[in-house]
Amino acid sequence: MRQVILDTETTGLEWRKGNRVVEIGCVELLERRPTGRTFHTYLHPDREFEPGAQEVTGLTLEFLADKPRFPEIVDEFLAFIDGAQLVIHNAAFDVGFLDAELARLDGYGKLLDRCTVEDTLLLARERFPGQRNSLDALCKRLDVDNSQRQLHGALLDAQILMEVYLALTSGQGEIGFGGEQADAKGATTVVAMPVGDASLRPRVRIDDEEAQAHAARLDVLQKKAGRCLWRELEAG
Repeated sequence: MRQVILDTETTGLEWRKGNRVVEIGCVELLERRPTGRTFHTYLHPDREFEPGAQEVTGLTLEFLADKPRFPEIVDEFLAFIDGAQLVIHNAAFDVGFLDAELARLDGYGKLLDRCTVEDTLLLARERFPGQRNSLDALCKRLDVDNSQRQLHGALLDAQILMEVYLALTSGQGEIGFGGEQADAKGATTVVAMPVGDASLRPRVRIDDEEAQAHAARLDVLQKKAGRCLWRELEAG
């Protein structure tokens, strides 16, 4: 599965009041592994920031004065996310803003015409009901380092959200017979291994150090999730 972790920064909290996107940051995952591909742009908003929004992002109209407008980057942006599952924290906010930007143009439709969306805020509320589930709160709860997050920035927040999402869904991964290869440009390609006679499949032996690292990883999963399916299967 190809996923794109996405975050935006805006001139204010409400797209219905004419607020605009000023920054987009995206990080690509393939089979839950970062490929190294990102998309990042600042945008000229053609309007002032609402009170408080500028302090949150640290961006100014002076800094954005020579940046492209959304119509100038829309094709490149949509090509990057097309067909992916978007992973967004509080997805209604970002999707609303991006759909409003697309609505100003002819023939581009909406994000959900091109992508599916996974909302990490909803995932967090299911896993941690009744608790604070902001990105910063989740970083603290899931031991994700966000020490560089002094201000909100779309690409940095997308990279942090990637770590949060992987920790939040660490029990959902499937064990398969696949691998990764990197091409000359550094892009990651998933390579499937043929599944035939089980007796012909490669047998993997691990040393004591690897076994200890595996056990430590299971301890972390059990602590975070409250259970470890792998150990339950071994015990059964």
